[in-house]
Amino acid sequence: MRRIDEKLANITSGNYGPRDFIMTFGKDADLLRGCSATGVDAQGRPRPLAAYRADVKRVIESDQADVVLTSLSTAEMLAESGAYSHSSVTPAVRLNDPTDRWRVRGGAYPAYPALPFRSSRLDAVKPVSNLGLYGLTFYNDPVQDHATLQAYSDFRDLANRVGIRHFLQLSDPSFRIDTGDVDYAAYRNDILIRSLAGIARRERPVFIEVDYHGPASMEELANWHPAKLVVGITSCAGGTTRDCLERLAQAEKHGARLASFSRESFVCEDPVLMLAAMRRIVREGMSSFEAVKAYHDDLRREGLTPNRALQDDAELTCPLLKAHTDRAA
Repeated sequence: MRRIDEKLANITSGNYGPRDFIMTFGKDADLLRGCSATGVDAQGRPRPLAAYRADVKRVIESDQADVVLTSLSTAEMLAESGAYSHSSVTPAVRLNDPTDRWRVRGGAYPAYPALPFRSSRLDAVKPVSNLGLYGLTFYNDPVQDHATLQAYSDFRDLANRVGIRHFLQLSDPSFRIDTGDVDYAAYRNDILIRSLAGIARRERPVFIEVDYHGPASMEELANWHPAKLVVGITSCAGGTTRDCLERLAQAEKHGARLASFSRESFVCEDPVLMLAAMRRIVREGMSSFEAVKAYHDDLRREGLTPNRALQDDAELTCPLLKAHTDRAA
């Protein structure tokens, strides 16, 4: 049994403890950004794909993540190299890549509603992983959202036949949508639960990642059906390291039982050290301020130059997080 299954069993049985919190590391940007996914080196030159994939191996070897999410091509490489042979980390593959996820240089795709699309064939995924991410975005548009849910229904039929489990990532639209006088988070929660209510147990996602919209929204989802619906948060998108860690602390306090982290969403100096900082928040109950200081100490020990000075990186810049923090420095 992989570690993730033990954690999910504890969470759904009501025996959750901090050590059961699930960490997912996302390294699937090659499927989203193409050549630009690898970033640049210290001289500003594009990094090779081998360096990009070396980051994945480092995270697996560090044992800081419970799930490592990649593109199918990277998953095949990892399987061939035996990267998971002696690891309790679970490999996962991104199973769909709708058009709003296409973040290529010069591309305008995120400015438009997502069109359903899947690059990877599930029968090709199965030999390297039996778990994957399926992404959804809702727009409060009946035509658009019907197409999204129809594609998800077709996917579940195939996944059930092939024998692949999935987790959901429900992403906010990249532009504002009209929900009238109702808060967007309430709309998001309702459309998610409505969309899952008619799904049989054998088809359900093993867990769900959503964007963080504050304590009330998180608690509503977490308390809906905790024995069957395990929810957590998507990767932090921008802000300081303090923002990223405070977001995690608040989400876990209000019911999140997992968190995703991706350098594609949040640019950090070192993913292994960042995952270690996130674990300090959950496992040790460290405040986000103290965790930022510890992270900078780790960077210094490793000889890495921080992206921001400690004083700047320890600032809370997100108004939502500021409004709900109870341990401000």
